[in-house]
Amino acid sequence: MAQNRPRFSADFYRGRFAVAPMLDWTTRHCRYFHRQFTQYTLLYTEMVTTQAIIHANYDHLAFDIAENPLALQLGGSDPQQLAHCAKTAELRGYTEINLNVGCPSDRVQNGMFGACLMAKADLVAESVARMQEAVNIPVTVKTRIGIDDLDSYEFLCNFVQKVQAVGCRDLIVHARKAWLSGLSPKQNREIPPLDYERVYQLKRDFPTLFISINGGIKTIDEIKAHLQSVDGVMVGREAYQNPALLGYIDRELFDPHAAIITPREAVNKMFPYIEQQLSQGVQLNHIVRHMLGAFQNCKGARQWRRYLSENAHKPGVGVEIVETALGFVEA
Repeated sequence: MAQNRPRFSADFYRGRFAVAPMLDWTTRHCRYFHRQFTQYTLLYTEMVTTQAIIHANYDHLAFDIAENPLALQLGGSDPQQLAHCAKTAELRGYTEINLNVGCPSDRVQNGMFGACLMAKADLVAESVARMQEAVNIPVTVKTRIGIDDLDSYEFLCNFVQKVQAVGCRDLIVHARKAWLSGLSPKQNREIPPLDYERVYQLKRDFPTLFISINGGIKTIDEIKAHLQSVDGVMVGREAYQNPALLGYIDRELFDPHAAIITPREAVNKMFPYIEQQLSQGVQLNHIVRHMLGAFQNCKGARQWRRYLSENAHKPGVGVEIVETALGFVEA
């Protein structure tokens, strides 16, 4: 399913705009759909643990080459295992390896990775160093601005200094701290206040780092405003729930001559992929559940969502379900 689109070096993409890794959301089907809107955006996998890659029977690294540029987000804290998985991912064709130092869920903490690693900067630095030795593609870190009561700017700078010292060039910073107990992952995305200025200050104090900002960003205007102070922007929930936003990214951020891709165009471009996946035994609802938000604020959006939700899970259904649903949306 590879597509014809401009090819640039990894440095061209380097996270100027990216869709965040989101558990259960940024699956390969979701990413393929997002790629229909934008050719330049850096896409991320869900977080995949090193244990899953090494021991699971399921191929957690499978993706379509058309999804590139694509970053693999790894969860883990064993430097040797992280290096092994990073090398495996590079051989599979990933554009970037990203270490998760931001997820606050209990399950992640029990595995000794995610946001709790902010308190183990030396281990993070060692892990990054080992991965960089193993691969020739960028190794990046996604983190928070702090955890629990370790939320001073001094604490954040100490963490960044240690990661930078081993050669890490790229940092994605979710502009909220995380509470490791007392809040759910969803609450940790909403309750701790955003502090964009702290990320801006980090860029001023570490000018040679490529720093991207993440958290609560919803519009093109907001993206452009952040890019006045940092190098890149990562958008999560808004990109998933309102993927039409992605149709403007290429023109607004990369190429003034690029086309704006409408949701209808993106959906139509999905039909060959859907047919291919169905022929391989994939259920239709596993694909289209990521497309429900395509027509947010359009006439017929509710009927589109309802028809897909009520019919895509039925045995034996095919692309005709999507075609019918598309008929409810005003052209």
